[in-house]
Amino acid sequence: MTHATEVSQGTVAASAQHVVKTYGSGDTEVHALRDVSIDFQAGQFTAIMGPSGSGKSTLMHCLAGLDNATSGVVRIGDVGLMGLSDKEVTRMRRDRIGFVFQAFNLVPTLTAKENITLPIDIAGRKLDEEWFDAIVGRLGLGDRLTHRPSELSGGQQQRVACARALVGKPDIIFGDEPTGNLDSRSSGEVLSILRAAVDEFSQTVVIVTHDPRAAAYADRVVFLADGQLVRELYSPSADDVFEVMRILGEGGEN
Repeated sequence: MTHATEVSQGTVAASAQHVVKTYGSGDTEVHALRDVSIDFQAGQFTAIMGPSGSGKSTLMHCLAGLDNATSGVVRIGDVGLMGLSDKEVTRMRRDRIGFVFQAFNLVPTLTAKENITLPIDIAGRKLDEEWFDAIVGRLGLGDRLTHRPSELSGGQQQRVACARALVGKPDIIFGDEPTGNLDSRSSGEVLSILRAAVDEFSQTVVIVTHDPRAAAYADRVVFLADGQLVRELYSPSADDVFEVMRILGEGGEN
């Protein structure tokens, strides 16, 4: 599998500094993230992994402005999220972040094209037709644009979701288990698309996944355990990732 050459230390697309996230209080207090600091370089594909309950989805949700950190600093580019109003965070998510979810999150009454352009339509921005055509062509959706989600396979629906994430030219695309509902062939297609978004369109992609084969598409894999960053791998193989996950699953690395 080919990967982009390692990105030079340049623009940081998203970062967390000393981020803590706790839920509940007293006897029921849960420490989901414990003093996590990490940068995500622009133009790089990063996978976040860890055992169940490690904090990987919580970290992504805090980075994407879907949840608030208890303390610490979260930035998209040079903009800190902590001081923003709900309205400003919503605008940030709309204008600078793309999302690909496990459940696709398509609007069933809209066509594939209408689903793809929905964020731009809501924002009242003009669609870049040339960019739209390039994405649709790369994703092989040209003959599916008039179809509604119920007329598309799972893999096609997730490709529509990928196109929706890309069309607004976001600073960063977050994927929360983006292949979780797909068979292995469709998973490979979607991961190839995310890989191409980095290599061909210079996008920045960060996904949460439990699948070592999915993580092997990334330039970098970061591992969480018990709410803390514990390992990183660059240009990993699926076997490399599986071995680290095995160790973490056995509690051998804290």
